Amino acid sequence: MTEEPQTPPPSSVAYQQPGPISVGERIEVVDVLRGFAVFGILAVNMFWFSNPFQLIFTQMDPWTGMPDQVAQWLIQFFCEGKFYSLFSFLFGFGMAVQMTRAEARGDSFVRLYVRRLCVLLAIGAGHVVFLWAGDILIYYALGGFLLLLFRKRKPTTLLAWAIPCLLVTVLLITGLTALGKLAEAVAPAAGATATMPTTAIATAATTPPDIIEMFETWTAKVCETYSHGSFGQILIQRLGDYAFASFFMLIFMGPAILGMFLFGLYAGKKRLLHEPAAHLVFIRRLALWSLVLGVVGNLTAVLLRETISSLETSWLAVPLTLGAAVGQPALCFFYAAGIVLLAQKAAWRRYMKPLAAVGRMALSNYLLQSLICTMIFNAYGLGFFGKVGPALGLALTCMIFAIQIPLSVWWLRHFRFGPAEWAWRTLTYGQRQPLRSIYQ
Repeated sequence: MTEEPQTPPPSSVAYQQPGPISVGERIEVVDVLRGFAVFGILAVNMFWFSNPFQLIFTQMDPWTGMPDQVAQWLIQFFCEGKFYSLFSFLFGFGMAVQMTRAEARGDSFVRLYVRRLCVLLAIGAGHVVFLWAGDILIYYALGGFLLLLFRKRKPTTLLAWAIPCLLVTVLLITGLTALGKLAEAVAPAAGATATMPTTAIATAATTPPDIIEMFETWTAKVCETYSHGSFGQILIQRLGDYAFASFFMLIFMGPAILGMFLFGLYAGKKRLLHEPAAHLVFIRRLALWSLVLGVVGNLTAVLLRETISSLETSWLAVPLTLGAAVGQPALCFFYAAGIVLLAQKAAWRRYMKPLAAVGRMALSNYLLQSLICTMIFNAYGLGFFGKVGPALGLALTCMIFAIQIPLSVWWLRHFRFGPAEWAWRTLTYGQRQPLRSIYQ
């Protein structure tokens, strides 16, 4: 049995014709949040553009200098897990906006939204094949199909599902840790070893040396391929890396993405970002409590990460995972609430306008980041794979984003959408959308 949302649809004339949201209908603070998320996503992804995913499964740490260690800590504390969460939240919010507009027009929302998700799935597949194995668009598209099941649920129902979704990883890690400890306990004293995964695979102390050597050899081979391989060799490696990473991402990130989708859908139904002035008390409380939980949770996760190896079967993996599961979305909510509060002041809105331009073409900027970085790091570009640590990567992130801001502002002076957004809308609506700005 479905439950109808209580939010009344807008009555703007612009809602009467099917098509993309016009500039005048956009919620600028949402574009600012997307623009902010574009920067944070690049800050996290930069390390993985230049380093193999397999580093997670080895004891190798090629970046031990103080600047790199500080940069890595800052990225883990302030960025890691926060910005895919923010994008996920905005994805769910966007669904609420599109659903309201479709209902106001009397259109079939599900049919149009399914087409939108299928196009996004295709864009994500192209991203994987031609650019980078760290794509998240495919997960968003797949998660969007699950989100459709919640489209008519009441806001309270959405919260009742969202919170457990964020904690699924904690239950998984607890169960895997218990299995790993059990395997250690029953292993023969003569030297049989446990290889049950916890945070990644078995403990460094009990994992057979040949298993560790296998991962280290694999990692070295991946570095060689990306540093010196042909485009075809890199393509094959990229597809293998995507298949390898997808298993872990779907299990350990998928539920959290769905949870943030549900929080975004909740915010859309409650019109928290449509009418922030009417919800300032709630938003201020959210900022305060999310800051407290975010700081405590992320400190716990980052400090414990320094204490145990990713190869270690340790009960400390449970509070580490809990700290991340709570702290990452909490700090994401603090960022969002803080920006919404600042946007209530005219001076801050002026400062944020360039960031809104980045957010209006967030998909294009996300893909552009992958294009730039693969050309910097892969062999068919400059071949710097494995040669850029966290500190230089953070500087490179700031440089690329500093280019994307004026580029986005310039582009939107001449065009209505970013190029990827234009293609997405054209394929979704089945007719060519006007690209040139109406102000030209």
